[in-house]
Amino acid sequence: MKYSATNRDGSCEYKSKPKICQECPSRSKCTESKNCVKVVTRHVWEEYIELAEDVRHSPEGKEIYSMRGQTIERVFADAKEKHSMRYTHYRGLAKLRIQALLTFAAMNLKKLAKWKKTKDLLHEFLLCLRLIWRQKREKLCFA
Repeated sequence: MKYSATNRDGSCEYKSKPKICQECPSRSKCTESKNCVKVVTRHVWEEYIELAEDVRHSPEGKEIYSMRGQTIERVFADAKEKHSMRYTHYRGLAKLRIQALLTFAAMNLKKLAKWKKTKDLLHEFLLCLRLIWRQKREKLCFA
């Protein structure tokens, strides 16, 4: 099949040659078109989606995917329950984006602080945060 065009949906169209399809004995199973052309559409990202699916169905992928409920899904559940993200409190995409970014930044800082505490690095982490906060405050004061 020969590449024909890419439509607005992002699908590539491949068309068969009419001469080959006219002489084919199983044409009725393949196409019913009057001009004897079989058209196959395939999305531009289809190859990458198949690659991702192959990785997901591999033994390593299955092992990683089984941990999803404990890692990724848990983050969103915590955001909904503990950080009032079950409902929107603001209107507009920009305000919601800022709220989500601040919420997840706070969650990441909390996760980092807990990790540092287990590694006995919390004191150095807090000193770094104070230093960064002072620098930001000085920039705001002199701007």
